[in-house]
Amino acid sequence: MYVSIKPYILVAAGLLVFGLIGAAWLQYLLFGLPADPSVSIAPITFTDPVGFPAWLNISHWVNFFFLTLIIRSGLSVLVDHPRFYWNNGCTPGTEWIRFTPIKVPDDKVWTAKEDARYISPVLGLPGYKHTIGIARVWHFLTVPFFLLNGVVFIVLLFCTNQWKRLVPDSWKIFPEAWNVFVHYATLNMPVEPNGFYHYNAIQQLSYFGVVFILAPLAMFTGMAMSPAIENRFHWYPKLFGNRQSARSIHFLVMIAYVIFTIIHVSLVAATGLVRNMNHITVGTDNATSNTGLLIGTGIIVATIAFCVFAHWLSWNKQRFLQNLQAAINGTLWRITVNRFKPKPYYQKKDISPFFWPNGKMPESEIWKKLAENNFTDYRLKISGLVENPVDLSLEELKNLAKEQNITMHHCIQGWSGIAEWGGIPISKIIELVKPHPSVTTVAFYSFGEGLYGGYYYDTHTLDNCLKPQSILAWEMNYETLPLIHGAPLRLRVENQLGYKMVKWVSSIEFVQTHKSVGKGFGGKNEDDEYFDLLADT
Repeated sequence: MYVSIKPYILVAAGLLVFGLIGAAWLQYLLFGLPADPSVSIAPITFTDPVGFPAWLNISHWVNFFFLTLIIRSGLSVLVDHPRFYWNNGCTPGTEWIRFTPIKVPDDKVWTAKEDARYISPVLGLPGYKHTIGIARVWHFLTVPFFLLNGVVFIVLLFCTNQWKRLVPDSWKIFPEAWNVFVHYATLNMPVEPNGFYHYNAIQQLSYFGVVFILAPLAMFTGMAMSPAIENRFHWYPKLFGNRQSARSIHFLVMIAYVIFTIIHVSLVAATGLVRNMNHITVGTDNATSNTGLLIGTGIIVATIAFCVFAHWLSWNKQRFLQNLQAAINGTLWRITVNRFKPKPYYQKKDISPFFWPNGKMPESEIWKKLAENNFTDYRLKISGLVENPVDLSLEELKNLAKEQNITMHHCIQGWSGIAEWGGIPISKIIELVKPHPSVTTVAFYSFGEGLYGGYYYDTHTLDNCLKPQSILAWEMNYETLPLIHGAPLRLRVENQLGYKMVKWVSSIEFVQTHKSVGKGFGGKNEDDEYFDLLADT
């Protein structure tokens, strides 16, 4: 995989790593090895944890299983927009790291979809072609169970004396950890305590960090990327800098998990594989029995086998996975984040200097002729289960009402951008056409096509269409909406991801349910690429 990192990141990382190692060697050469704190660990008391109970062993391997799926599916999501930024505008060239050799050309239109990369199924789930819909399905299906396992682990940890293994009870752990690090860095292996009774200082800090820092950070930065949360609680992503900083930190947490796993497994093998596997698998301190090693190996093989099975499901049972995701997370989102109402926040100074184009420009001759005439002949047909179907020109729409909002756009691929949008509130259209009481859904049709052909459309709940900042925009950044960004009209529903915001709108239909439109899954991307019906996260 191609990787390009900004020099300042490499310099900072190099200074940190070589600075620590250099300091360790300097201390060693000038003063000799520091005392090994593992030698003087206090004797076991009746309050200290001894051994690993069954619940801890089970939680450890359950965590391994779900974390494997989360990281693999996360890699597939990552490469759909293989660039990471510290700024919300995502201007090409400002990324601090990119996993693509492509530099965005400035002499042609280059869409975010074209910029997506593919990943081998050896690394990613599902891998191969553009599969962010299924990758997100796996990611969000596994996250709730990963978190549930973590909650159960934390509760049981503090209901027993096992918390003493992970939570330091004195500040002296930091100088002790440094002393252990000096031993490792200068290639002098410290005394290895028996993990059945004690960890050394670095081990304890590492395990504490993985459980109490990395896991919560992964969850909280993931939440910061939700359009429903960001557009309602603008302060929240700022806890991490901004929305894109949260995405970058989310990625760095994944890297930290991978590095920890590599070091952890290496040391488990180097310091007594058989005994350590008995510790964490069957809860015994036995250096001769291979039971723990055989069971642990079986769990690892089963996890690999499930990854193969998951790949097969991803290419043969996509609709099953999509429906399962909707049943679990779709239901959860509907009763939680989908209730949030966007609030105004951004100002003109916040508008991004660049806004990624996306989607296939319409090939419709009707649209092309309308565009040639600046859409003076355009008419928006609004029909379906309404008392007053209408057929309105742009001028008539503009005379009805206008609202201007500066908002952040969240693409499912990961990029964002801030822009001003001016247009008619959808609530005014609803007032005008008077939908029947049976209507729950509004379908928006496009002149453009989907990735795999066929007209593009998407649906929204009537409730979301009535939320603040939901408009049909004919203006972007105080100018007429550009062709590439959806002229003559594009939809804006700010608690949803970008694929729900139909560009090049041709007509609107009020219906009882999304199941009566297209293939019945709520939109063109939902039909063909297994995206979520509700796109709040």
